[in-house]
Amino acid sequence: MRAALAGALGVVLALGLASPASAATGPEVTACPTALPADTTCYGGQDVNGAYYTIAMPKAWNGSLVVHSHGGPDLGAPTPARTTDDLTRWSVMVREGYLWAGSSYRRGGYGTRMAAADTENLRKLVIAKFGKPRKTFLHGQSWGGNVAAKTAELYPFSYDAVLLTSGVLAGGSRGYDYRVDLRVVYQYYCGNHPRPTEPQYPLWQGLRPDSTMTSAGLRARLDECTGLTTPATRTPAQQRNLDDILGVTHIVESALASHLNFATFTFRDIVHNRLGDRNPFSNKGVRYSGSHDDAALNAGVERFSADPSAARDLSYDSDITGTVNVPVLTMHAIGDPTAFVEHEAAYRASLGWRQNLVQTFTTETEHSALSDSEYASALKALATWERTGRKPTPASVAAACPANDAKYGKGCFFNPTYTPKSYASRVNARPGGTHWPALTPLQSLLWEWQGVKGIAP
Repeated sequence: MRAALAGALGVVLALGLASPASAATGPEVTACPTALPADTTCYGGQDVNGAYYTIAMPKAWNGSLVVHSHGGPDLGAPTPARTTDDLTRWSVMVREGYLWAGSSYRRGGYGTRMAAADTENLRKLVIAKFGKPRKTFLHGQSWGGNVAAKTAELYPFSYDAVLLTSGVLAGGSRGYDYRVDLRVVYQYYCGNHPRPTEPQYPLWQGLRPDSTMTSAGLRARLDECTGLTTPATRTPAQQRNLDDILGVTHIVESALASHLNFATFTFRDIVHNRLGDRNPFSNKGVRYSGSHDDAALNAGVERFSADPSAARDLSYDSDITGTVNVPVLTMHAIGDPTAFVEHEAAYRASLGWRQNLVQTFTTETEHSALSDSEYASALKALATWERTGRKPTPASVAAACPANDAKYGKGCFFNPTYTPKSYASRVNARPGGTHWPALTPLQSLLWEWQGVKGIAP
């Protein structure tokens, strides 16, 4: 019996569904990652909801705080390593003199409002430990950009300015449409996910709940169909499959496996674990193009419509309303293979008439981390803007980068003249899905008044 209970608990933890911690621990002094200056003091602990956190205090603290929202979402149970890894990646902010704090969030899996609440809880914890900072900046990367953008809207008096980098800024209801398209287009051409001999399920589930498929198993199926990792021996049929999938979805070859991974395992988390097996996704009315035979593709691809209550809950949880009133600076690689740069066009449209947004772009082809010299330039520009009221420009941020690169030596790749095309130019818009914001402030308030909960913490 004890072994059975232990095994069941292991399954729960693996799914990121563990019960919240009953009592907070820390902050306690802990070892700092080696990427930080030797005179940095680091603290770790776990909050009352079960989220781990790491805090880094530089010796020459400038009096201000950066609270970091991490990307993902991670599907496993939270660990302290999540926060120390983030601190390593953005150690530049500590080197710039900022007190830095990052949360693992209380559980794995999707939940933007949950992650926003855990980010805000950490800010309060830092104040309880160190006192109120002179200024508090909010930073989000990747899905953490969505989290940080939502945090700034939900807690408008907590943060003085916001830095969003490589952000998934179209929100959950539209930000994954190209992965919905990938899921159905892949199955049309490959027919092995699921195979005809396996139990069938609607593709909006991502993966059936009881499947034991692993990322390695999914990669094997992708290779079987497209020869993705064996180009030297790729057959003409595999090449055509690969060309059609990439041509229709606008996904780059190097990122195809990670996008399909998300459209499989994270979709299963969203649908099964978070929305009670309700479907928030739709591809009804989408006209696919870019293949060798678009007519056959559109006639044969699986079609489905969203459950209105599921679409509502995903939108309420993650969509941006554009109601942020503090300075916001974004930075995005033009060649970002994961969160397409057109997410920035969606965010610009979501803020509408507001003049508190500056967007900068780099010629990099990265997603998970950009140049330290660029992060330093963006953060300095944002802090100066918040302090003086003088709004920077993409050109002024780029012009300041070489001085920071003299310190960090990671390169400056800003393109101050770039403007992204519309989100719909890259991602197939669903009927009625070209207006922004995807969630209006009024609709968000109405749902709140009606008791809509979105996705449970």
